[in-house]
Amino acid sequence: MMSLPLRTTLFAACLLSGLACALPTGALASTGGTTSASHNNTGGVSPTDPRFAPAKKGKIVAGLAVPPVGAPPQVVEVINAANQIVKTPYRYGGGHRSFIDTAYDCSGSVSFALHGANFVTSPLDSSSFMSWGLPGKGKWITVYTNPGHAFAMIAGLRFDTGWRNRNVRGTFPGSGPRWAKARPTRGFAARHPNGF
Repeated sequence: MMSLPLRTTLFAACLLSGLACALPTGALASTGGTTSASHNNTGGVSPTDPRFAPAKKGKIVAGLAVPPVGAPPQVVEVINAANQIVKTPYRYGGGHRSFIDTAYDCSGSVSFALHGANFVTSPLDSSSFMSWGLPGKGKWITVYTNPGHAFAMIAGLRFDTGWRNRNVRGTFPGSGPRWAKARPTRGFAARHPNGF
């Protein structure tokens, strides 16, 4: 008896063979490794075509972030690290002597999350984040910082210790690391890890 994966593979191969036979004669001709606008309009899809890219926005389920399908492993590691300290209390200076602490402040929380993918090797304060990474918004991760506060947008979700979260009852500024939706970024410098 044939295993299910082998049957599925054989079925897919037969289906593709049948489709190849149905295509016009020149449809399978090599393009010599080049791509032009005319080739893009023939139904082929570039792997970088934004219309077909995987969703880049995570979800919040029971207070924890769920990474989107197709997120790079480093983004998943940052989200998983942040989830470890969600709902810990806020304490000014928390998470700065060591990544492991019983309470975290804003930059201590962001540092802990980024350390999950080795984007930082020691905790940073909000002023230090102003020169961390590269300037501007990242594709997956952006740290918004000024001398008094830092928070991160990771896969479209805000990881923050401040700012009233109207989506979660009982969450107030300074309550500790939490996931939430976006907040205004005026007055903050945007920084991101290289490639993310």
